[in-house]
Parts: sequence; structure tokens; C-alpha cells
Amino acid sequence: MKRIIFFAPILFLFAAALPAQDAAMQAKFDQLVQAQFPADGPGAAVLITRKGDVVYKKAIGKASIELDVPLSTDNVFRIGSVTKQFTSAAILKLSEEGKVNLQSDITTYIPDYPTQGKKITVEQLLNHTSGIKSYTEMVEWNAMTRRKDLSPRELVDFFKNERMDFEPGTKYKYNNSGYILLGYIIERVSGKSYAAYLDEQFFKPLGMQHTYYDSSERLIKNRANGYSKEKEYTNTEFLSTTQPYSAGALLSTVEDLTTWTRALHSGKVIKPETMQKAFKANVLPDGTNSYYGYGWQIGALMGSHTIEHGGAINGFLSYLIYVKEEDVCVAVLTNCDCVSPDALGDKLAALAADKDLAPTAISVKNEVLTTYTGVYENDKKEQRIITLENGVLKSQRTGSSKFTLVPYAPGQFYFENSLSRLRFTEEGKGAKKVSKAIVGDRHTDENVWTKTDKPIPAGKQELQLTEAQLTPFTGEYQLAPGFTITVTREGTQLFCQATGQSRFEVYAESPTRFFLKVVDATIEFYPDEKGAVPQMTLFQGGQEIPGTRIK
Repeated sequence: MKRIIFFAPILFLFAAALPAQDAAMQAKFDQLVQAQFPADGPGAAVLITRKGDVVYKKAIGKASIELDVPLSTDNVFRIGSVTKQFTSAAILKLSEEGKVNLQSDITTYIPDYPTQGKKITVEQLLNHTSGIKSYTEMVEWNAMTRRKDLSPRELVDFFKNERMDFEPGTKYKYNNSGYILLGYIIERVSGKSYAAYLDEQFFKPLGMQHTYYDSSERLIKNRANGYSKEKEYTNTEFLSTTQPYSAGALLSTVEDLTTWTRALHSGKVIKPETMQKAFKANVLPDGTNSYYGYGWQIGALMGSHTIEHGGAINGFLSYLIYVKEEDVCVAVLTNCDCVSPDALGDKLAALAADKDLAPTAISVKNEVLTTYTGVYENDKKEQRIITLENGVLKSQRTGSSKFTLVPYAPGQFYFENSLSRLRFTEEGKGAKKVSKAIVGDRHTDENVWTKTDKPIPAGKQELQLTEAQLTPFTGEYQLAPGFTITVTREGTQLFCQATGQSRFEVYAESPTRFFLKVVDATIEFYPDEKGAVPQMTLFQGGQEIPGTRIK
């Protein structure tokens, strides 16, 4: 039966009275926020400041769908991995006090931890280079396990004997186990619980009155409900609040996160020289930049430096970004793990920093566009493929999505629905030839790709499978807390939809292996002897990310 809506939904937008409010800018902020979040479903709270002044503070959507309660900017949300910067700051504060040495082996603080004959330092836990297996990738971390209350010691015991992913310090791999160990070190060194230490050292002194360690039992005023969505909204799957611990168990508001960010960058949390180390991206021995410091991601936004982090946990997604040069802070908290706020946060930050999101497009002839096509490589021999498809230039980096390039000046393009820019350069005398593509992305403004003579790779061959062959793959697979891939079928076409992302077609290259055309990624399903499919793996960007079927 088709559902009929008799009344248009009311748009719940609550605005603080802002001095000298720029109506045009407010309208742009509103347009971006309203385009992403529905007024009649879960939504978001947003707070933007520039040089300490509030330039935008609003909420949209429902804090409770069942009770028809609108969200407000006072609502308390789970912040997921944004928690990691608080854990990092606590370790760095203890380091300043001489109680923790970042270069010490973790057995200095956890003597019985089995390091498998390796030296694993505290610093490697901070920057995700320890090689320790992330517990959220373990097959044993299933729906039943996630419901159990575990002490920090029990949580460490859960993953400590797992085989390491790589030699410590040689690679970067985002790792929740590392931050569990950091929380445990905080407790052992300070003699206080993780929650009590943060409350005593950070929350109370900074006046963060609405930031808490999560608890299912505790009554927390203005706590928003968390939701998930497949075809319709549902209350999110239960997760014991003990399990995210120091990797993702905090609750907060946009106001408190903004207070935290300002305190951090004004030297009220840790010393400026310590903060500089925390905000320095780690470079691996092979020269690869991880773009990650100590609990913060390090990036760039259209010529400005950024310090940022996102969070994903059952029912909630979060994003906190600080733009250094313009002193802009954007906090976006959402109460559904179905719509990622990252791209929205970037656009809001760019607008607040007076940057042009989408320059006016110009027309370019196909014969000119053709000169840009080809295979480009950077100094690490990674490839960027530029193609011309139906009169539109496309760019796809190895392991990434395919983007449309929109021309806005001779030889200059912006990535559609992105803040990245690309410009082509020419070399030679007389009839010059395109030699380089220089990309300004979210990491750097001078990412140089040199054009090669290599042919553009041919596309993968598609294998046609029947409905009966495809049906066993349908379901929901969890790859990390708050992050799933939902697999559906329409006729003989299979679709995959990751948390907070659009739904895309996937195409068979074998009876169990499928590829995407919009992104350089592959998915492998693993049927058991009875034909059921309990596991899958996502292959993307050189990583293998296992997923466990939960529905």
C-alpha cells in the first residue's frame, strides 16, 4: 500500500540570534544542511564558528521519531571516534607530566601484554602504526559479543593474542584496539578510570557540562535517540557502551565540541609544542604520508590546513573540523548512521572560510578535452586515469571513486560535488603537450601526477549471473561499528550501499567476486557448505576489510 502524506513536514530549524547576521551566507548554510537531512527523520545539529564568533547554529530533524521531538543544538549525541582526540590529549598530558613516554614499549605500562617479540611504542598506538589487530575487524566481534559488558582488561584480553597485521611502525592502518590500549594505559598510570580522568582533567575545567562517557543506564538530559536505515528507519542495534571505551564511547554536543576545539588551539589543554607534534602527520619509512597525527587527521581545504576527525558508531555519525588559517571550526552531529556528515562539514567549513565551492563552469571542445586523457602517475607510481566519456572528463585514482571534472578556466577543473581542484600543465616548444595534472585535494594542494605513455586500461569483463545465484548474497554486513554494507538485488542486478553513501551497482567477475564501476573496489563473498553467506571482504585502496553478516 502506498503511503500518502497529507501534510508537508515541518522543517525544524532552531537558530540562535546572531549579531550582524549575513542573510545570504545563512541561506547557503541552510541550503547545504537541508539538502542532506530530512525534517521528518533523524537529522543533525550544526555549529560553525569563525575567530570565536558563532556564524551558524541550527538543528534539523527529529531527536525522537517515535515521540515526534525535534532536534535542537542542545541535544547530546554519541560522537564515536571523535573520542580518540580526547584519549590522545590525555596521553599527551600525562607525557608532559613525565608519567608516560611516547617512545616506551607498551609493556612499560602493561607488563603482561604479549607483543609477540616486537617493540610496540605508545606513539605507534597514537598514530595507528602498531600493527596490532583492530578488534572491530575480528570475526569473533559479532552481534552477540557486542552486547556484552566488558571491563577494559577484558576488552584487551579479547584481542591481545591476535596475529599482528604488520611489523610495528612500517604501515598505517586505522586501529580501534590501539586506542583501547591507550585508555587502559591512562587508567594504570593515573590510578583513575578513563571516564573519571577525562571528567577531572578536561570536562569540568573547560566547562564542558554536556560531555559524558556513554552509559545505557544513566539518565542524560537531551540525549538524542540513535537510528539506522535500510528501507526505513529503525532503532539502532544495541551496543554495550563498555566496548567502544577510549576508542569511541563519549557523548557530547556541538557546543561542547566547539569549546574543546577552541581550548585545544589556545593552549589550555596541552602545551603548544606538544600540540604541534600531535598535529604533525606521520610519514612512514617508505615515504608514505599517513595524514594522521596523534588522534587527529591532518588535511587541507582549498589552500588552508585542517585538523579534523570523524566518528561512526551505532546510530550516530559525527564530524569535527578546524581550519587553521581562517580559525574556522565546524561541528556536525547526526543521530542516524545512514548519512555521513563529512562532505557537508567540509563544504560548511569552506563557506565559512570564504572559499568558492563551485566556480562557474565553462564550455570546452572535445578535441581539447581529449588532450588531457591518459594515464598519470605520481612519485609512488600510483595511477590516476583521465578519460573522456560522452563529452565529460572523468578522473579515477587507484582505489578511489570516479569523479566528473568540471572546467571553470582554461586547463583548470573542479571535481563535481567535491572541493578538490585539478589543473593541467603543458611542456614543449611549439605544439605543447599536456605533461602534468596537479591536484589540490583534502590532503595537499600540490599533488603532482605526470602523464605517461601507458594505455588506458580496458574495463573488467562482466559475468552474467541468475537471480538464484545472486539472492544468497543479499543482506547486511558489518565492517566496523556503525559502518555496514547493505546488499540488495533487483532482477539480475546486485547493489551495494555503504553507511552514509549512495547505492551503487556491482558487477560479477566470478560467481562470488564483484566489482564497482564508480570506485576502484571489489567485494568477495564467502558462501559456506550449505550455501549461506556469513562473510564478505571489501578490497579497496590496498586494504582488505572483512565484513560479517548481521542480517
